[in-house]
Amino acid sequence: MNEKEISEIRRRFRPDKSNISHLHGCYVNEKGEIITEFEQSLSLTPQEESERILANLKRTLSGTVGKNLIDITFTTQQVVDSDEHRLLMALRDSALKDDEALKMFYEKVIKAVSLEGNYMILLTHDRYDVPYRSQDGEKQDDASSEVFSYILCSICPVKTTKPALSYYPTDNMLHNLKTDWIVAPPELGFLFPAFDDRSANIYNALYYSRNAAESHKEFTDAVFHCEVPMPAEEQKGTFQAILENTLDSDCSYEVVQAVHEQLTGLIEEHKANREEEPLVVSKGTVKNVLKACEVAESRIEKFDEKYDAEFGADTVLSPRNIIDSKFEVRTPDVTIRVNPERSDLVQTRVINGARYILIRAEDGVEVNGVNVHIAK
Repeated sequence: MNEKEISEIRRRFRPDKSNISHLHGCYVNEKGEIITEFEQSLSLTPQEESERILANLKRTLSGTVGKNLIDITFTTQQVVDSDEHRLLMALRDSALKDDEALKMFYEKVIKAVSLEGNYMILLTHDRYDVPYRSQDGEKQDDASSEVFSYILCSICPVKTTKPALSYYPTDNMLHNLKTDWIVAPPELGFLFPAFDDRSANIYNALYYSRNAAESHKEFTDAVFHCEVPMPAEEQKGTFQAILENTLDSDCSYEVVQAVHEQLTGLIEEHKANREEEPLVVSKGTVKNVLKACEVAESRIEKFDEKYDAEFGADTVLSPRNIIDSKFEVRTPDVTIRVNPERSDLVQTRVINGARYILIRAEDGVEVNGVNVHIAK
């Protein structure tokens, strides 16, 4: 799913926009025991509470595509005959009214989820009459192309509020405010099936993880039994290690700067063109940058081999996952943050046998907020 398709489904999570009539769920304690199961009618829930419930669930469709929101792909064999896909279809097709399927799903999730403290498993079902869009992009609300039936699952930690003081006007005094349990935003969850090309795709699901560094592998194995891409933070660390270890002495400031500039440029171009499909780069893109920097061919071959071993030969990566938006130069004692568009102001030099980082500075130099002058 691309950002535009995700946004279209996100807009459903308002009382006046969706056909979500019920919220199903169970409350699980820190020992993995179900305290209670429930079904709540949103139509009988006060509007303010209903809006808050839907707003919290909507967070399962938030974050960055490729980092927090990840496409899960089922194999053809799984779709034809597998327990995990069959269970998801049973939940979707029954609109969450199959009690046996709900019970099986809860048990499967509880065995796989490892969250501290209590949490809730929340499930909703929606039927979306997808408006027809003409070739020029105009939406026709009175013409539906199909009905998109889907489920959304959110795993939400339940936390206690912090002790606090409150003023009670009835007796004109301060008293301790009692601690209470609150439902926190989702830690993980998914949408099934995926909404690809504005249509249901039962071969895919959209998986959400609030923490881009955590894929919750036990959960994805239990619910999808599919290969999940490496977490975004791990991708970045792995990519940086490959550059550093394979280029060795050729891993200079200029090379790292060139890689950063090239990938940042692709990100900016993709954003400016408002392209719908997520931006990805191949191994070949990085190799071309290394060649342009005149890195030795033997080093590039090592990079090629290591990339294949860590990511897979045909794996493409999101440039947002493998570089930082900021540009930072760090030594054990000094950290320099640089405008990514002006990384040319920083150079490395060897002077009288000592290695230096040089920063070209004109006007506007400050030290602890004080303007200073550099003598000529």
